[in-house]
Amino acid sequence: MEEYAERLEKAAPSTIKWIQAKRILTRNRSTDWFGTDHTMNLYRGCPHGCIYCDSRSECYQDDCFDQVKGKENALELLRNELRRKIRPAFISMGSMSDPYNPYEKELELTKKALMLIYSYECGVAVCTKSDLILRDRMLYGDIQKQAPVICKLTVTTMDESLAGKLEPGAPTPKARMKAVEGLSAEGIFTGILLMPVLPFLEDDPKQVMAVVDAAAEAGAKFVYAFFGVTCRDRQRAYLYQALEQKFPGVRTQYEKRFGNQYQCLSPKAKELWGMLRERCEEKGLLCEMKHIVAAAKRPYLATQLTIFDM
Repeated sequence: MEEYAERLEKAAPSTIKWIQAKRILTRNRSTDWFGTDHTMNLYRGCPHGCIYCDSRSECYQDDCFDQVKGKENALELLRNELRRKIRPAFISMGSMSDPYNPYEKELELTKKALMLIYSYECGVAVCTKSDLILRDRMLYGDIQKQAPVICKLTVTTMDESLAGKLEPGAPTPKARMKAVEGLSAEGIFTGILLMPVLPFLEDDPKQVMAVVDAAAEAGAKFVYAFFGVTCRDRQRAYLYQALEQKFPGVRTQYEKRFGNQYQCLSPKAKELWGMLRERCEEKGLLCEMKHIVAAAKRPYLATQLTIFDM
């Protein structure tokens, strides 16, 4: 944590900005992403400084993405919106901002939102790069007694040096795997998001298998991967500039192979998918979305619906 704090001082602003939100729950167009039917972001922006983050794109209208903005009325909105629902929801957290950014330790917006989710018997699928999630492991355990829970820790490489360049403000991969271990020890349905896997930097088979093996050792239930990265407008420009500064020659490889493509797949993607499936089967890990969602929801299918009407 000391190393994380040192990195954070360079990556994060010293104070948080507060903003007002019009609503806090957004209904998903489909339930394809981990079976969730609604999305919630309690914060805007993130201090992790990941060079590949899609949330820098113009479509999200956040010109100061490195500045964390807390939604001052988020909990009031969430309570009111959940109160109007007839059936329990399955809510996704962490799609545009990390719900466990460093300010969360003191502000506890995520913790208090989880209390509301529990009170209204909803499920939650959370995505984070922070081991601060361990603070709320008892809450996730309580929620899981009555509704689905999926805890996803993003780990793109186990190489600490490489991770420090790609994700300079985030906790180390080792710290994230420790969080997986702690959540799994409590019986919470937990796994790894192995994405994005940056072409020419993280798509070496040994690197990928190192993440899978570490996940299995930590007690994870799944590893869900994407062997590539998405790029558009402002986010592509940010990525390319970072590649030029930190990895000489890699930007040229991207420009030659991908140009302005949105989906930039690793040249090794097919090979890596085959290796991933084989290693996950060997280690007893799930790796396909339909199987992950089915396993998380299975205990509740007979007693609870997971979609509610707006």
